[in-house]
Amino acid sequence: MADEEEQEESGGGGKKKLLLMIIGGLLLVLISIGGTVAVLTLFKDEPAVEEGEEGAEAEEEPAEEVKLPALYFAVKPPLLLTYNDRGRQRYAQVEMTLMTRSEAVIAEVELHTSRIRNDLILAFSALEFHEVQTPEGKELMRQQALQTVQRILTEEMGEPGVEQVLFTNLVMQ
Repeated sequence: MADEEEQEESGGGGKKKLLLMIIGGLLLVLISIGGTVAVLTLFKDEPAVEEGEEGAEAEEEPAEEVKLPALYFAVKPPLLLTYNDRGRQRYAQVEMTLMTRSEAVIAEVELHTSRIRNDLILAFSALEFHEVQTPEGKELMRQQALQTVQRILTEEMGEPGVEQVLFTNLVMQ
């Protein structure tokens, strides 16, 4: 009789353990789902907008996100540079294109082409020939060209105007 009572108690205990494990598993699943939903809600890109607020937000945001198409202006004729390198005369020919997003900037560049060419030749001639032959030197040259053009345009029209200076051909001898 004592054996029967022990079996009933152990069998009932096993059912309780099984029930607790099932409930615990369900709780873990629910917590996992809730956590996932909470994280996704926190990292949502756009906050929910009510119908009345849509028009107000559209008016507040200027068209900064919409970029105008890029316009390119080729600086012609190519710049011809001379370098004195260890007693030898060296030459470099640089063809470049300016990237902007405004027709007004292109008109200003055309108007001030002589000054831009002059300042670029002076800036490039100040560099050493052996420096310009390296990739870093060419990038330095490109950055100097961008700064020179932006400085001139800022003085003349009040804004830098040009986003990039692109070398379309660079020959060195």
